[in-house]
Amino acid sequence: MTTYETNESFTGNGKPGPSQLPLHSSALLPSVAAPQVRIARDGAVGTITIDRRERFNALDLEGATALYQAGLWYAQDPTIRVIVLRGTGAVFCSGADLKYIRAQVEAGKQSYGTGFRQVVGYFHDLIRTFHRAPKPVIAAVDGMVAAGGIGIALGCDLVIASARSTFEYAYFKTALTGAEGTTFFLPRLVGLQRAMSLALLNQRLSAQQAWQMGLIGAVYADEKFDEAVAHTARQLAAGPTASYATAKRLMREAIEEARFSDHLAHELDALSRAADGQDVKEGIAAFFAKRSPQFLGKE
Repeated sequence: MTTYETNESFTGNGKPGPSQLPLHSSALLPSVAAPQVRIARDGAVGTITIDRRERFNALDLEGATALYQAGLWYAQDPTIRVIVLRGTGAVFCSGADLKYIRAQVEAGKQSYGTGFRQVVGYFHDLIRTFHRAPKPVIAAVDGMVAAGGIGIALGCDLVIASARSTFEYAYFKTALTGAEGTTFFLPRLVGLQRAMSLALLNQRLSAQQAWQMGLIGAVYADEKFDEAVAHTARQLAAGPTASYATAKRLMREAIEEARFSDHLAHELDALSRAADGQDVKEGIAAFFAKRSPQFLGKE
């Protein structure tokens, strides 16, 4: 199990560890200095921003690694009392970068299964880290969120969204099976039948619909969203964060959290197997050709 009592994993280059950083530092930390992920802090609030708008905030291996490292850094830092995760360009996150994985496959460097396992594996490690972090983690969703982005958002403790946001399962567009905890969270949050409908029929939800279903915690007007995120983060940072951590652990135990890590492993295995099948290859080819896929219903 990951612990958060030391910060040695990020101080091997002689740079200061997180507890030594200035409280208002906005500099990129050396271990997560990837252009796809930005880190900033304001007092006890640490913000991680996914910034790859040209790819709808989908991440390649470098970006997924940096995102995990950023989450782990702030989870370990005792001076950070709240973590906020958000995206840029009216997109929260759309999961793994299909273009990157496809290029790796076409270059003969790996299979689709291996490509997805590498990238999504870091997303899973990020979600595990957020669950174990002894502090609240907020997903600030402002715009589109799809596929792996939904699982990453639901892996946070609070999900708040702007009114313009939309939520879409989207995995089956390319015959992928679902990962990032989506098949764990959805039936627990909205019930089995609604979860099946959202996944199998790929229903796109507005933020208001997602809130009414119990998928997210709050919706704010677009023009008030940033203010609401900042207010919520400051409120939590000023609160009894040790007690928050205990309540967070107990609530997650109540929804069989002990099974969650195993479930993530099962999801990753299933996704990797599907990714090496004919339907996923057809789905990805159709996606980039902007045509309807012709699925055979075979792995």
